[in-house]
Amino acid sequence: MGIENNNVEFIAKKILMVALCFGILCACTDTGDRSTEQPTSYAAAADMESFCDRLPRSAYADYQKHESSNDWFEVYEVEPDIWAIYEPFQWQEVISYLIVGTESAVQFDTGNGIGNIKFIVDQLTDKPVRVLNSHSHFDHIGGNYQFDEILSVSTPFSLSRTEGIRSDEVSLEVSPEALCKGLPKGVTREDHQIRPYSISQTIEDGDVLDIGGRKLEVLHVPGHTDDAIGLLDRDAGFLWSGDSFYEGPIWLFFPETDLVAYQESVAKIASLAPNLTAVFPGHNTPKADPALLVQLRDKLDQVLEGLIEPVSSSDGNVEFRFGGFSLLMREDYYRVHDD
Repeated sequence: MGIENNNVEFIAKKILMVALCFGILCACTDTGDRSTEQPTSYAAAADMESFCDRLPRSAYADYQKHESSNDWFEVYEVEPDIWAIYEPFQWQEVISYLIVGTESAVQFDTGNGIGNIKFIVDQLTDKPVRVLNSHSHFDHIGGNYQFDEILSVSTPFSLSRTEGIRSDEVSLEVSPEALCKGLPKGVTREDHQIRPYSISQTIEDGDVLDIGGRKLEVLHVPGHTDDAIGLLDRDAGFLWSGDSFYEGPIWLFFPETDLVAYQESVAKIASLAPNLTAVFPGHNTPKADPALLVQLRDKLDQVLEGLIEPVSSSDGNVEFRFGGFSLLMREDYYRVHDD
């Protein structure tokens, strides 16, 4: 998630309105589909009024909470040496991943910057850690400033994010409406900010990070943002999808979102599904069925062909609901048959 600095507070309020209405829509309204197929009920709505009531999510019942968990982060080893660092008590429910090899480690995203994520990482590994962000929205780069090595693709959006975001522009993220427990000690709405950081190395599509015993291939998948990437472990069949896919309402209504590019990127990651064993998303649940990538591709194609009618959400946005995820778009969303 994320937006240009001068629009953060405005669009964050729009997002809050979307979230408040979303659960009601899901409970009371079926998405119209011009085909004979009817979408199944959607079970992971970003409904602010029930967000705290959904905790803990049932997806975490399969994992043992690690002793490094604290009042802000919950930590789960979802596969050997792959740690999901989850922020369940803030409405983004963002998940960052520490991937540990025999020689070094990669921290894929650093969360909201509300809790001290480096304190968690230091308990999980003593190996050198490089940060790589799935994209540069504020809920994925908040802890970047705590790390010395930060790898990134070089795009206008990724470069602009390094300047940080002022506290008044992200204050909604630490407001009572966005939380279901108190903030960590020392964090207040007035002083929370996304701190500046420096990119130490530029990466590109196809680059491979060898961390010892595991090779992670960088996939540039623009669309959600121009700097969106995924990480692929071909040997294990693992894909870290960031915000290109997660089990929840996928937000595609930001000014920096490009639906043409997103459609191409979704096709790219969906083509990997037959060889995948797990997808590790950026929000809500730590592991997803790769078959959902194919469903996302097919449903997105239908949406952009104008074959599925949206449900009005709020403030100029529309919503398409399917089993396991939904798509939230601007009312003037792109259709492929439009001129």
